[in-house]
Amino acid sequence: MESKESGLPLVFVHGTRLSGTMWRPVIRAVGERHPTAAPDLPGHGDRRGEPFSIPGAVAAVTEAIDALGGRAVLVGLSLGGYVAIATAAAHPDRVLGTVAMGCTTLPRGAFGAVYRGAAWLAARNPQRADRLSAFAFRRALPPPQARAMVSGGLSCEITPSIIKAVSEMDPTALLFAYPGPVWLVNGERDHFRRHERLFLRACRDGRLVIRPGCGHLTSLTDTADLTRHIRDAATVVAARSHSSSIPEGVR
Repeated sequence: MESKESGLPLVFVHGTRLSGTMWRPVIRAVGERHPTAAPDLPGHGDRRGEPFSIPGAVAAVTEAIDALGGRAVLVGLSLGGYVAIATAAAHPDRVLGTVAMGCTTLPRGAFGAVYRGAAWLAARNPQRADRLSAFAFRRALPPPQARAMVSGGLSCEITPSIIKAVSEMDPTALLFAYPGPVWLVNGERDHFRRHERLFLRACRDGRLVIRPGCGHLTSLTDTADLTRHIRDAATVVAARSHSSSIPEGVR
């Protein structure tokens, strides 16, 4: 389904230790129909070395929205999905819709402990962790997607503060605070699916999309299919925006 409305801005939000370059294949596939941005979050990419926080990440995304005209659809994967949800709750007037991928788990308890342990190990030897991450991307993804993941640099040293910040979030409360449309998009094999039904119930206007055969990273493999989901979301948002701009008496 392709929107006849052109120019609806899209802001892409990257995952942990990555940068905005991870979205290059998708942005190319989206084409020139939509203005796009893929900002680096604090501690990542061109902002490596800065401390990470959820408010700082929200500010980075909001700046990107404002640079595209002040309103946009957000698309985020993993950490990017959590940040997109937080941005939507903080600035519902700026966020037209949210596509939150691979971020429907509460990173607490035993699950959170595993990730805190992995983050601590990564931060102890970030150069080695960066190399292992790059190797994992090359094994899991086709060459164009793998190159996009690493071309902006990796920042494994920032992972402990990210895990701490995300574990202190209440994403279900943030989803409930946002009145706009939300797409929770998970790969069928994604380990971050654990609480997807809880997240869906928290949405005031939500839908759950399961992509067969995909995992957490491999959800990026089929760029055409992923782009279709994003365009479908943009179509819905554009149609709603057009409808709400028509006076009731003329509908």
